[in-house]
Amino acid sequence: MSMMSEFKEFAVKGSVMDLAIGVVIGGAFQKIVDSMVSDILMPVVGLLTGGIDFTNRFITVGGGTFATLEAAKKAGAPTVAYGLFLNQVLTFIIVAFTLFLVIKGVNRMRRNEPAA
Repeated sequence: MSMMSEFKEFAVKGSVMDLAIGVVIGGAFQKIVDSMVSDILMPVVGLLTGGIDFTNRFITVGGGTFATLEAAKKAGAPTVAYGLFLNQVLTFIIVAFTLFLVIKGVNRMRRNEPAA
């Protein structure tokens, strides 16, 4: 069997095609989840936290005072950007909870399907 025919057999196997479809659907689903988090949930979180913006929470290592993280980075100052880290942790928790709710809903719909 030639290498090309082996590759063709591999590429059209069901599991490879399923994986490819899963990756494409996953990419589209990611946009939905990202929008839900940034456009629906994060404004509510901002309201609940009194509009605290964590993005400019940082510590300059080695001295120097800067008004924003961007200014510190432009000046080349080493920084510990703990605010960005907190934003990422918060975003992860919200995304994980959102996915939990989606999967819970899908599982509920599956239970209601009649057995084949």
